[in-house]
Amino acid sequence: MAQRHWLDPLARQLLIATGQLPRSESMAPGSGQDACEVASDAAALVRGWWQSGKPAPAAADDPLAPEREQQEEIERELLALQLVQQPGRRLHSAEDVERAAALGWRLDVNRATAADWLRLPGCSPDQADLLQRLQAGGVQLSGPEDLQRLLQLDPHQLNSWLPLLEFRWYGSPPAPAPALVAVNGAPAQQLRRLEGLGEEPLARLLQERSRRPFRDLADLQQRLALPAAVIESWIGRVSFEPPPPGPRLPRASRPSGR
Repeated sequence: MAQRHWLDPLARQLLIATGQLPRSESMAPGSGQDACEVASDAAALVRGWWQSGKPAPAAADDPLAPEREQQEEIERELLALQLVQQPGRRLHSAEDVERAAALGWRLDVNRATAADWLRLPGCSPDQADLLQRLQAGGVQLSGPEDLQRLLQLDPHQLNSWLPLLEFRWYGSPPAPAPALVAVNGAPAQQLRRLEGLGEEPLARLLQERSRRPFRDLADLQQRLALPAAVIESWIGRVSFEPPPPGPRLPRASRPSGR
């Protein structure tokens, strides 16, 4: 039995179609030959769909540069086919993100679905769920800083996502906001500094947090029925640490028996 190539069939077809692997002489007409032609046509179609760019010219003093550039172009074409054929395919690394960006794929932060977010390397289902709940409430993010504060991303992870992110604002941008206010523990006087929080919503906030601390902005919006514009103005201004423990009362002493 002939030894099979280590690449998957799709990759093998693309490599044959682009001349990177020889075609088998025993390939039956109308079967493998057609598959190579289909793969070549698919690669050309994907390049049109994704508007992939050409690699930079090779450095004259680097004899391996053309091979690396050709291999990178093949990797982009493979990724393009996978993104089209597998809607749930995740990008596993910053290199995958760079290739997807080179193919023209973008993530519209304020319109993305949970499936879009879960394609990003390291994005958890909880983070995607929070973004979807805020989006359902009409909340928008104005830039990378909003996203980093909201999801508590480390700089490395945020930078790995940035080539794909687009922050399109559907309306007027929010005004910049100052310091953090601890929603679950701040006194009423400090909470009054929050934009859009009148006396009636403040009373509801104090009542609700006495029942159960707020989990995040989406939870706060749903429980207080606050407008999206108010929640947007609070991004980067509020925090949701648990409330400080109350004073511990001394235990009652037991009466001495007679």
